[in-house]
Amino acid sequence: MSDGTGNIAREHLRAFIERIERLEEEKATLMEDIREVYAEAKGTGFDPKIMRQVVRIRKMEPDQRQEQEYVLDTYLSALGMLEQSGAADPVAAGTQHAAAE
Repeated sequence: MSDGTGNIAREHLRAFIERIERLEEEKATLMEDIREVYAEAKGTGFDPKIMRQVVRIRKMEPDQRQEQEYVLDTYLSALGMLEQSGAADPVAAGTQHAAAE
């Protein structure tokens, strides 16, 4: 590798590293801003833990979210933790659904 090529590669590497460092600084600033919003919401009576869960769920595709909710309902039902308010039992529904396929 010639000296000129080595200098170019070194400068490219330095530029990449500096960009990453700037982005890391921006990310830290954004994370602090997000923490402040959660703290503000908590101060007005909202539960930050639940808000984080809502944000995570909203990022999901609708079919992925529906599948996760179904599996959660199935587990809760199997453990006797799901109130049956006239809705079909997810475990039984899953059995019926599997039989229909």
